[in-house]
Amino acid sequence: MNNKSLLALLAAVSLMASTAAFSVQPAASSGHTHATTASTTTADLVEGEVRKVDTANKKLTLKHGEIKNLSMPGMTMVFQVKDPSLLDKVKVGDKVRFAAEKSNSAFVVTELQLVQ
Repeated sequence: MNNKSLLALLAAVSLMASTAAFSVQPAASSGHTHATTASTTTADLVEGEVRKVDTANKKLTLKHGEIKNLSMPGMTMVFQVKDPSLLDKVKVGDKVRFAAEKSNSAFVVTELQLVQ
């Protein structure tokens, strides 16, 4: 692992540790999708798998590939969701594509698509 990757990983872990509990696990590399949306391009979406849905706390645990816009390697972590109705679309084990951003000190899923 080069110094740049190590620094990015340490920064991501440091930020996440202050906002939510998580477990780091290697994830499969992400692929590209064929669907596009008005707000996010195909290349911006990250492949993931739902590990936990916490509707009471508006959180979603995802095992995901690299999130390039956040300089984050693949891992399993807890995200907040921008729109709580997104949680009604998925269940544990579902394959998804999603977009995430950093908002204040939290990582937030802003878009979520179920992979058919």
